[in-house]
Amino acid sequence: MMRLLFKQRFFSWFDSYDIYDEDGNTVYVVKGELSWGHRLQIYDAYGNHLGTVQEKVLTWLPKFELYVGNRQVGVLEKEFTFFRPKFNLDCNGWTVEGDFWEWDYTVMDGPRTVMSLSKELWNWTDTYSMDISRPEDALLCLMVVLAIDAAKCSQGD
Repeated sequence: MMRLLFKQRFFSWFDSYDIYDEDGNTVYVVKGELSWGHRLQIYDAYGNHLGTVQEKVLTWLPKFELYVGNRQVGVLEKEFTFFRPKFNLDCNGWTVEGDFWEWDYTVMDGPRTVMSLSKELWNWTDTYSMDISRPEDALLCLMVVLAIDAAKCSQGD
């Protein structure tokens, strides 16, 4: 089990996030870019580019493409629902569902929990705790979290 802390930077013109491990070490840095829709670039702690989360514009509900390097590996699209937030995730056969308040999410691969995500309350900026079952899934899990957070932002949440 791997735990990451996802924290939005307080003073930033664009979406910028730092992702830490349990010991407070920076694992990933996310930098937003000026573009039509959200465009988030993901780097490791040494500044190497790892992936991109790119919002598709002119869609009814928020939709994001996930890239590792230049290769598209998935798409996350918010579904229309009345109560619990639901996303259609086309990536590794995973599914994602959230609670009524849109603070907690679970990513599943069939019966296996890939990641549990919880929004931490009482912080100045968006802060999430990510519990990831396999460390090799960390980058894709981070992309899912970024897309969910950006989808909420796109809808004014």
